[in-house]
Amino acid sequence: MVENRVSATLTPDDLKTITTALATIREKLPFLIDLTPDERRKLPKMGDKSRAFVSQALIIAEQNEDILPRSFDVAEMRKDVTLFESLAQVSATVTQLQELIEDTYLEVGSEAYTAALVVYQYARTSGKGAALDKLLEGMAERFARKTQTKKDGAGPDQPKP
Repeated sequence: MVENRVSATLTPDDLKTITTALATIREKLPFLIDLTPDERRKLPKMGDKSRAFVSQALIIAEQNEDILPRSFDVAEMRKDVTLFESLAQVSATVTQLQELIEDTYLEVGSEAYTAALVVYQYARTSGKGAALDKLLEGMAERFARKTQTKKDGAGPDQPKP
Protein backbone atom coordinates (compact mmCIF):
# COMPACT_ATOMS: atom_id res chain seq x y z
CA MET A 1 0.00 0.00 0.00
CA VAL A 2 1.18 3.51 -0.78
CA GLU A 3 2.28 5.75 2.08
CA ASN A 4 -0.55 7.85 3.49
CA ARG A 5 1.11 11.27 3.90
CA VAL A 6 -2.07 13.19 4.73
CA SER A 7 -4.59 11.97 7.28
CA ALA A 8 -6.90 14.82 8.18
CA THR A 9 -10.45 16.02 8.02
CA LEU A 10 -11.98 19.38 7.34
CA THR A 11 -15.21 19.79 9.26
CA PRO A 12 -18.12 21.72 7.78
CA ASP A 13 -17.58 24.37 10.48
CA ASP A 14 -13.89 24.66 9.58
CA LEU A 15 -14.75 24.93 5.90
CA LYS A 16 -17.28 27.66 6.67
CA THR A 17 -14.72 29.54 8.78
CA ILE A 18 -12.13 29.33 6.00
CA THR A 19 -14.64 30.46 3.38
CA THR A 20 -15.69 33.37 5.59
CA ALA A 21 -12.05 34.34 6.18
CA LEU A 22 -11.39 34.31 2.43
CA ALA A 23 -14.50 36.42 1.85
CA THR A 24 -13.21 38.89 4.45
CA ILE A 25 -9.90 39.10 2.60
CA ARG A 26 -11.77 39.84 -0.64
CA GLU A 27 -13.81 42.52 1.15
CA LYS A 28 -10.60 44.15 2.42
CA LEU A 29 -9.37 44.34 -1.18
CA PRO A 30 -12.35 45.96 -2.93
CA PHE A 31 -10.08 47.57 -5.53
CA LEU A 32 -8.93 44.26 -7.07
CA ILE A 33 -9.40 44.08 -10.81
CA ASP A 34 -9.57 41.27 -13.36
CA LEU A 35 -7.37 41.91 -16.39
CA THR A 36 -7.94 40.27 -19.75
CA PRO A 37 -5.02 38.31 -21.19
CA ASP A 38 -4.53 41.09 -23.75
CA GLU A 39 -4.44 43.76 -21.02
CA ARG A 40 -1.89 41.71 -19.07
CA ARG A 41 0.31 41.36 -22.11
CA LYS A 42 0.27 45.08 -22.91
CA LEU A 43 1.11 46.35 -19.42
CA PRO A 44 4.71 47.27 -18.59
CA LYS A 45 5.79 44.90 -15.81
CA MET A 46 7.52 45.89 -12.58
CA GLY A 47 9.85 43.19 -11.38
CA ASP A 48 12.64 43.15 -8.83
CA LYS A 49 15.00 45.22 -10.99
CA SER A 50 12.33 47.84 -11.62
CA ARG A 51 11.58 48.33 -7.91
CA ALA A 52 14.74 50.33 -7.28
CA PHE A 53 14.06 52.37 -10.41
CA VAL A 54 10.53 53.20 -9.25
CA SER A 55 11.72 54.07 -5.74
CA GLN A 56 14.32 56.44 -7.16
CA ALA A 57 11.75 58.02 -9.47
CA LEU A 58 9.40 58.58 -6.53
CA ILE A 59 12.16 60.31 -4.55
CA ILE A 60 12.93 62.55 -7.52
CA ALA A 61 9.23 63.31 -8.06
CA GLU A 62 8.66 64.16 -4.37
CA GLN A 63 11.71 66.41 -4.18
CA ASN A 64 11.32 68.05 -7.58
CA GLU A 65 7.62 68.48 -8.29
CA ASP A 66 8.43 71.68 -10.18
CA ILE A 67 10.06 69.74 -13.05
CA LEU A 68 6.95 67.67 -13.65
CA PRO A 69 3.86 68.70 -15.59
CA ARG A 70 1.05 70.12 -13.42
CA SER A 71 -1.14 67.17 -14.37
CA PHE A 72 1.33 64.68 -12.80
CA ASP A 73 -0.04 63.49 -9.44
CA VAL A 74 2.89 62.70 -7.12
CA ALA A 75 0.53 61.72 -4.30
CA GLU A 76 -1.13 59.14 -6.60
CA MET A 77 2.29 57.78 -7.58
CA ARG A 78 3.17 57.46 -3.87
CA LYS A 79 -0.13 55.61 -3.26
CA ASP A 80 0.59 53.23 -6.14
CA VAL A 81 4.12 52.48 -4.89
CA THR A 82 2.91 51.92 -1.32
CA LEU A 83 0.03 49.70 -2.48
CA PHE A 84 2.39 47.74 -4.73
CA GLU A 85 4.68 47.02 -1.78
CA SER A 86 1.73 46.00 0.42
CA LEU A 87 0.29 43.75 -2.28
CA ALA A 88 3.71 42.16 -2.78
CA GLN A 89 3.60 40.98 0.85
CA VAL A 90 0.01 39.73 0.51
CA SER A 91 0.82 38.03 -2.78
CA ALA A 92 3.83 36.19 -1.33
CA THR A 93 1.74 34.91 1.58
CA VAL A 94 -1.18 33.87 -0.62
CA THR A 95 1.14 32.22 -3.16
CA GLN A 96 2.77 30.13 -0.46
CA LEU A 97 -0.63 29.13 0.93
CA GLN A 98 -1.93 28.32 -2.56
CA GLU A 99 1.08 26.10 -3.26
CA LEU A 100 0.55 24.23 0.02
CA ILE A 101 -3.15 23.79 -0.71
CA GLU A 102 -2.48 22.59 -4.27
CA ASP A 103 0.22 20.14 -3.16
CA THR A 104 -2.01 18.75 -0.41
CA TYR A 105 -4.98 18.59 -2.81
CA LEU A 106 -2.84 16.65 -5.30
CA GLU A 107 -1.52 14.27 -2.62
CA VAL A 108 -4.93 13.59 -1.05
CA GLY A 109 -6.47 13.02 -4.48
CA SER A 110 -3.66 10.61 -5.32
CA GLU A 111 -4.12 8.75 -2.04
CA ALA A 112 -7.88 8.47 -2.60
CA TYR A 113 -7.41 7.30 -6.21
CA THR A 114 -4.74 4.76 -5.22
CA ALA A 115 -7.04 3.39 -2.50
CA ALA A 116 -9.89 3.20 -5.02
CA LEU A 117 -7.68 1.19 -7.39
CA VAL A 118 -6.92 -1.27 -4.59
CA VAL A 119 -10.63 -1.60 -3.77
CA TYR A 120 -11.43 -2.13 -7.46
CA GLN A 121 -8.70 -4.74 -7.84
CA TYR A 122 -9.84 -6.73 -4.80
CA ALA A 123 -13.53 -6.39 -5.68
CA ARG A 124 -12.84 -7.76 -9.17
CA THR A 125 -10.85 -10.73 -7.91
CA SER A 126 -12.54 -11.51 -4.59
CA GLY A 127 -16.00 -10.04 -5.02
CA LYS A 128 -17.46 -12.52 -7.48
CA GLY A 129 -20.98 -13.45 -6.47
CA ALA A 130 -21.17 -10.66 -3.89
CA ALA A 131 -23.73 -8.69 -5.93
CA LEU A 132 -21.05 -6.27 -7.08
CA ASP A 133 -21.38 -6.80 -10.83
CA LYS A 134 -23.30 -3.57 -11.55
CA LEU A 135 -20.97 -1.50 -9.39
CA LEU A 136 -17.89 -3.05 -10.98
CA GLU A 137 -19.30 -2.40 -14.46
CA GLY A 138 -19.67 1.27 -13.56
CA MET A 139 -16.13 1.39 -12.20
CA ALA A 140 -14.78 -0.43 -15.27
CA GLU A 141 -15.99 2.45 -17.45
CA ARG A 142 -13.11 4.48 -16.01
CA PHE A 143 -10.70 2.25 -17.94
CA ALA A 144 -12.75 1.77 -21.13
CA ARG A 145 -10.96 2.94 -24.25
CA LYS A 146 -12.77 5.49 -26.30
CA THR A 147 -12.84 5.03 -30.03
CA GLN A 148 -11.55 7.98 -31.99
CA THR A 149 -13.44 9.40 -34.91
CA LYS A 150 -11.23 9.44 -37.96
CA LYS A 151 -10.51 12.71 -39.75
CA ASP A 152 -12.14 11.30 -42.85
CA GLY A 153 -15.44 11.07 -40.96
CA ALA A 154 -15.43 7.31 -40.56
CA GLY A 155 -16.37 6.37 -37.03
CA PRO A 156 -16.17 2.94 -35.45
CA ASP A 157 -19.44 1.83 -37.09
CA GLN A 158 -18.84 3.50 -40.43
CA PRO A 159 -16.80 2.08 -43.28
CA LYS A 160 -13.89 4.10 -44.61
CA PRO A 161 -14.53 5.73 -47.99
